[in-house]
Amino acid sequence: MTAALSATDLWKSFGDRDVLRGVSLDLAKHEVVAVIGASGSGKSTLLRCLDLLEPIDDGRILLAGEDVSDPRVDANAVRSRLGFVFQGFNLFPHLSVLDNVTLASRVARREKRADAEARGRAILERVGLADKAAEHPDRLSGGQQQRVAIARAIATDPEVLLLDEITSALDPELVGEVLELVRALAEEGTTILMATHEMAFARDVAHRVLFLDEGRVLEQGTPAQVLGAPREARTRAFLSRFTG
Repeated sequence: MTAALSATDLWKSFGDRDVLRGVSLDLAKHEVVAVIGASGSGKSTLLRCLDLLEPIDDGRILLAGEDVSDPRVDANAVRSRLGFVFQGFNLFPHLSVLDNVTLASRVARREKRADAEARGRAILERVGLADKAAEHPDRLSGGQQQRVAIARAIATDPEVLLLDEITSALDPELVGEVLELVRALAEEGTTILMATHEMAFARDVAHRVLFLDEGRVLEQGTPAQVLGAPREARTRAFLSRFTG
């Protein structure tokens, strides 16, 4: 079967620092893959490269079998097929919640406002924020803002949802509400690649876990194997920070 998203031997440098060093991965349709690793291991850069927000130096990216790493590809068209949720929400502060959720549908896909708003309201209902449609983001809690960001990302029915440490900017008491939404999306069959430090969540929800270390995939496998019985010493050392 053609992978929903795949990367082969990705390299990315910033100046003289190699951030990704030959990363390869395959993400099957309806699969949830968690990418774990220390800060600076390349997780966010990997997701940004897959979304074409950062150009790669070498390697290849395929979206549903199509080479989207070709420089001649329309990056905006590719991004319209992907959903990306950032660490820091990245909502437009001058727009209402509903306008944030529907913007891509109206501008990138040129949908009629009435159609986009009808679907947007349905999505806000689904994420428990129907009563916040007219509010601006600064009137919401961090957890609510991140749920709006997820709603915006799924509003265009993306082929793959990319989640970049989406709970890292949240107060601990708000983390659960965001993770429950991601859990529900996973149970519905959404294809998800997520960088995360939430090990318990990765163990319960992900089908596979990739351990990224200094820009390389050092270990990958089922959550039970990678999180419960890691083969690599560096994986064990990383996980010991969470288990003591």
